[in-house]
Amino acid sequence: MIKRVKFISIPVHDQDRALAFYTEKLGFKVATDAPMGPGMRWIELRIPRAETGVVLFTAPGQEAWIGQFMNLSFECDDVVATAAALKAAGVELVQEAKVESWGTSAIFRDSEGNQFVLSTG
Repeated sequence: MIKRVKFISIPVHDQDRALAFYTEKLGFKVATDAPMGPGMRWIELRIPRAETGVVLFTAPGQEAWIGQFMNLSFECDDVVATAAALKAAGVELVQEAKVESWGTSAIFRDSEGNQFVLSTG
């Protein structure tokens, strides 16, 4: 049976720029960075304390997916503090931290224009 999500793929135009963003601004760690055909690399990242990996890769024909709202949410213990730390590191917040009846969330944009929700557990 299925036991977990192994990785999610984030479509990017510039793998080097995205790699710098995710490692330097978000603190992800490189698990794999290997050639994968002409002009492509398989870059798999790990989020500290998480099992699911993040892959910075765009499959051929999926270039239009770059720069969209991604249907996933990154969880953190304190959205307000994390959003403030990301903003201080130069990450664009599309939506500042907002407290709702169901929890707290913020939305940030990565180096490629993709938007992600940051939320509490």
